[in-house]
Amino acid sequence: MLALTGTVPGAATTPPALESLFGGPFSLTDHTGVQRSDEDYRGKFMLIYFGYTTCPSICPTNLQHMADAIDRLGAKAAGIVPIFVSIDPGRDRPDVLKDYVGHFGDGFVGLTGSEADVRAVAKAYRVHRRKVVEKGADPQDYLVDHASITYLMGPDGKFRTLFAHNTPGKVIAERISRYLAE
Repeated sequence: MLALTGTVPGAATTPPALESLFGGPFSLTDHTGVQRSDEDYRGKFMLIYFGYTTCPSICPTNLQHMADAIDRLGAKAAGIVPIFVSIDPGRDRPDVLKDYVGHFGDGFVGLTGSEADVRAVAKAYRVHRRKVVEKGADPQDYLVDHASITYLMGPDGKFRTLFAHNTPGKVIAERISRYLAE
């Protein structure tokens, strides 16, 4: 029988810190066509959501909650960059992202890149994504099954916390306020 208080030989005794599990360097193109990296946002918190512009409901809902949180933070929001990273680089070009993120607020940044670039950033943030084409449908008419988590990254680029799908803007703003106060 294995004792619950014991350790398994060869197993790590301490799980990795969360800040080491989510995030990392990226280089993507923003909604204005400018190449951006995570370094461009140092000194500010990044509120990051991964999704796609033709998502029927999940992405717009979470982005609206982000926008609500930014509005609720008022002047404190100057220290936060809300970022939408497209997981559908085949359709979400910079011009498409520009129109899309504009619906959520002037400060929103849309990011995209090559399939390899998007795959790398999705892997760094542990974002699941999978193209779904219904049987008999046009292969270009697809949905993307994906994680719907919003990440808060600190001014140093390190993970601070995450927000589950459909977390209200009020809750996001309250939690971010605590990090801004540190």
